[in-house]
Amino acid sequence: MTMDGAMLEAILENVEQMIRVVPEAAPFLPDWPVGDERRVCPPTRLEVCDWLDRLAPPEKTAGLVAALVAAAPMLQWRQTYAAADFGADFLKRYGWTEFIGLRGPVPSPNLACGVLLLAPGLTYPSHAHQAEELYLPLSGVAEWKMGDADFAQVEPGQVIHHAPWVPHAMRCGSDPMAALYLWRGGDLAAKSVILG
Repeated sequence: MTMDGAMLEAILENVEQMIRVVPEAAPFLPDWPVGDERRVCPPTRLEVCDWLDRLAPPEKTAGLVAALVAAAPMLQWRQTYAAADFGADFLKRYGWTEFIGLRGPVPSPNLACGVLLLAPGLTYPSHAHQAEELYLPLSGVAEWKMGDADFAQVEPGQVIHHAPWVPHAMRCGSDPMAALYLWRGGDLAAKSVILG
């Protein structure tokens, strides 16, 4: 089952409306793709998708989360890592889907945008990458760590910005977490450097 065009456009509209009011997203917006070029991305499913029905977003992100959950069976869910990186249990509880970028249905060589999904209790170990990154958690309270700072709780809607090569990590509590991401700069398909 491939994604209905109207469903994809609803997701893209929700994403764009959300990020256009985030001041930290302003440097990413010049690379926002224009036009109606689309590519077919055959759907794939990951075990972490079992947690989608447990997402409980606040009102300000509920529209995008509802669109994501409705479209999930038609999205191409991916993983960057292998079991050798973080273990098989990590892979059962981690995944992402791209809307815009080198692999998503909206082609862009300069910007990647999608959603990261993590299951409850998961720690995403410290890693870094060349791309500048912006996260906007949509659902699920999690703890985020940047550089040498301690883990700090981040609520849905609170923006997280990672400059290129800044180490960062996340850990989920008792709820699954979904976070919108934007990447720009460097190789948008590059695997992160694992730091611990």
